[in-house]
Amino acid sequence: MAKSSKPASASSLVDHALILELNTLLNETGLTEIEIEQDGKRIRVSKGAVAAPAAAPARTGVAVAPQPVAESVSAPMDPAKHPGVVTSPMVGTAYGAAEPGAKPFVDVGQTVKAGETLLIIEAMKTMNQIPAPRAGTVKQILFADGKPVEFGEPLVIIE
Repeated sequence: MAKSSKPASASSLVDHALILELNTLLNETGLTEIEIEQDGKRIRVSKGAVAAPAAAPARTGVAVAPQPVAESVSAPMDPAKHPGVVTSPMVGTAYGAAEPGAKPFVDVGQTVKAGETLLIIEAMKTMNQIPAPRAGTVKQILFADGKPVEFGEPLVIIE
């Protein structure tokens, strides 16, 4: 690896699109921290307390703690505290449509009626329809199709 006479700036080492993608993954999975290493660069994104950058590994990897970027992206509002949040009533696998390739039950921007099916959660080989608790407009869909959800996890926001 050739050495440069001037040091690279921190912004040239950070892939902002990757940080945003990792932050989205944190929001979707409910994790508080994620770290990856690619091409000798190590990137850690975490929510909560500001962590000190990790020590650089023995080889020429780079440790970056992109805390401010991740926090500024997730700063608007915690979905779990939103007044229109619909949470999971059980542990299972969430599905947005009745079968693979079918039209989803709801889309962002769609108006729903109270009792209308928002998604299905499969638990113990049983498909459980999750109804809209109130009428309104779907503002956010927070679950990933075919992925596990936990009890109390925010699934959809209806305003």
